[in-house]
Amino acid sequence: MARLKDLYVSEIAPALMKKFGYKNVMQIPKLDKVVINVGCGEAKENSKVVDAVVTDLSAITGQKPIVCKAKKSVANFKLREGMPIGVKVTLRSDKMYEFVDRLFNVAFPRVRDFKGINPNSFDGRGNYSTGIKEQLIFPEIEFDKIDKVRGMDINFITTAKTDEEAKELLSMLGAPFAK
Repeated sequence: MARLKDLYVSEIAPALMKKFGYKNVMQIPKLDKVVINVGCGEAKENSKVVDAVVTDLSAITGQKPIVCKAKKSVANFKLREGMPIGVKVTLRSDKMYEFVDRLFNVAFPRVRDFKGINPNSFDGRGNYSTGIKEQLIFPEIEFDKIDKVRGMDINFITTAKTDEEAKELLSMLGAPFAK
């Protein structure tokens, strides 16, 4: 399953080194981690929502998610400090490469009318963020088992110094950027 990792070592890293003219192999940008975040504001009324999101996210990523709690109380949102309001997973190493491979080659092609991911969603420091509107695009999620369609934010954290380097790295890993 570490096909993408082997591809990075054998083909992608040497190509990046040649293209950007790095002197040292430690300068070559690489994928550091992938963070998947699901915000569930409706969890303040229904505590079973967090359990459903945790189940979905652990099926998608193969890793147990962390429940994020509110840091401050906000009266307008009827939110108290310590209430669960989100779920996140940080993937590294082999699980990260496996998830990225499944995301780019299996999940994104299942999106209806998919034209590619936005090439302008870089943060200026070599990190990329994208969102998904429904968790059903992953083959691990069964349509009958979910209670509600939820989206998620996916952040790719790289060691690249510029957005150009990060975009080149992600496109070599198979990211389907829109033209």
